[in-house]
Amino acid sequence: MTTMAADAGAYEAVFDAALAADERIEPRDWMPDEYRASLVRQMAQHAHSEIIGMQPEANWITRAPSLRRKAILMAKVQDEAGHGLYLYSAAETLGTSRDELLDKLHSGRQKYSSIFNYPTLTWADVGAIGWLVDGAAITNQVPLCRCSYGPYARAMVRICKEESFHQRQGYELLLALSRGTEAQHAMAQDAVDRWWWPSLMMFGPPDDASAHSARSMAWKIKRHSNDELRQRFVDICVPQAESLGLTLPDPELRWSEERGHYDFGPIDWDEFREVLRGNGPCNAQRITQRRRAHEEGAWVREAAAAYAAKHGEAQA
Repeated sequence: MTTMAADAGAYEAVFDAALAADERIEPRDWMPDEYRASLVRQMAQHAHSEIIGMQPEANWITRAPSLRRKAILMAKVQDEAGHGLYLYSAAETLGTSRDELLDKLHSGRQKYSSIFNYPTLTWADVGAIGWLVDGAAITNQVPLCRCSYGPYARAMVRICKEESFHQRQGYELLLALSRGTEAQHAMAQDAVDRWWWPSLMMFGPPDDASAHSARSMAWKIKRHSNDELRQRFVDICVPQAESLGLTLPDPELRWSEERGHYDFGPIDWDEFREVLRGNGPCNAQRITQRRRAHEEGAWVREAAAAYAAKHGEAQA
């Protein structure tokens, strides 16, 4: 027992030294059980968000106003599917299967980002999601490229490159609408009004109410707190909104010379908690559609498994 405790202490010392030196932890390295569990929780939530996040925008593929816009949107939705697969694969390196993670998503035992439980009511929502939601994702995810866990960090490099295109496409779409007719400008403004506050909620609860943020930062899974990232996002968006000719729906939004940042109004955290509990506008619709897609795709998975098994036997 004493020897085992000494071995565990030695492993932990190596782990702590690697974190202190900003080295990457790889799948075969020793890691604390809590570190592994925290990574699985975060990567699973991230992967689920990418997969569920395909739905709000896919809603507009058949109604895109031009072939160019349709092609852009289809490519974006395909990218999101790829991001989910990268992240499920990264989580699998920690010994948890994709089937297990999907089962937890479908049963409600694991969450996804609350932002994807809001409806896309107009074409302008596609632009608002690209500019605001993907913009918030980039703000949150670029620091994850320096995550202490190697497979997660490497997956994020490619994901962030693709998300940057999504953000630019959303900005360009809103710019076109903003400079269009009065009705188009009003549509763009309405979309921004509806997506602004949920986008701020994407960064998670305030630091003093976050159950996981401080520990994730200590382990260098995250590099910045929820509130730091949220403030960075607001500072980026205000001048961009001015360039778009759109206003952000916050009467308290103003520059603070003292802080060197924009002050912004209070976030409705009651709404955030309600959506997380499953009481958002589209919670039931999103998870029902995800379960149905999974069930209807069972024959593809079975055929792929049978082919792989047969091919493996032939090679043997």
